[in-house]
Amino acid sequence: MIRTLIACLLVLGLFPAPASAWGRLGHRLVADLAWDDLTPATRAAVAQLLAGEPEPTLAGIASWADELRDHDPELGKRTSKWHYVNMAEDGCVYQPERHCRNGDCVIEAIRVQAGILADRKRPQAERLQALKFVVHFVGDVHQPLHAGYGHDKGGNDFQLNLDQATPTGGGSNLHSLWDSGMLKATGLDEPAYLQRLRAMPAATLAPGKALPPQSVAWAEASCAIVRRPGFYPANAKLGPDYLQAWRPVAEAQLRLAGAELAVTLNAALGKR
Repeated sequence: MIRTLIACLLVLGLFPAPASAWGRLGHRLVADLAWDDLTPATRAAVAQLLAGEPEPTLAGIASWADELRDHDPELGKRTSKWHYVNMAEDGCVYQPERHCRNGDCVIEAIRVQAGILADRKRPQAERLQALKFVVHFVGDVHQPLHAGYGHDKGGNDFQLNLDQATPTGGGSNLHSLWDSGMLKATGLDEPAYLQRLRAMPAATLAPGKALPPQSVAWAEASCAIVRRPGFYPANAKLGPDYLQAWRPVAEAQLRLAGAELAVTLNAALGKR
């Protein structure tokens, strides 16, 4: 089974480069899950902000921050560090002065952008952009490798040896496997995967009553996953049971991200 899955991944080009957390499918799933738990007031506020967008839904803007490199390179470059925080080398204990200088990390980006989103005195365009960032970054921080090690760039430099797993040979990296490889290996499309995730329990780490979002707790919890035994395949070889063991963890993180995103949006937009 593992040989068939990996061969399909390689043939279909499901290991994108450069990697971006969860890929398009994962980010859309997080946004879809969050929509389920939004209050009527929050849904109305979101709809007002998204009016005029090509796809005026949370899922429609979920990958916007990754696409900046194409449609707004300057903003993309300026915000590139907002997608991650490297702290696994320090036991997953967040130290702002060490891990997030000048506020350039996903933890502080979520806090700042959620604050802008909640400020109704801000111009509509600023709040719309903040919404796009929040939707994306809450997804990012729940991808374990976006809160992982700095020495291998969150698994981007950890190459996987697939030569023994598929007759076509080749390889990939751990970050790409977690972004989209494990999800797409199921063969499920967005509606089917959404149904699968909706059936999972919806837990949250955040209290859900007020800003700021609990982005430190989210990042530290994601980081702890990276440090679990077996997360990094031994000898960089993808064993026969890796997908079966770790895909449920990835799916649980997606489910959690959707719940936490709803908590964040309800706190920012649910009150008038």
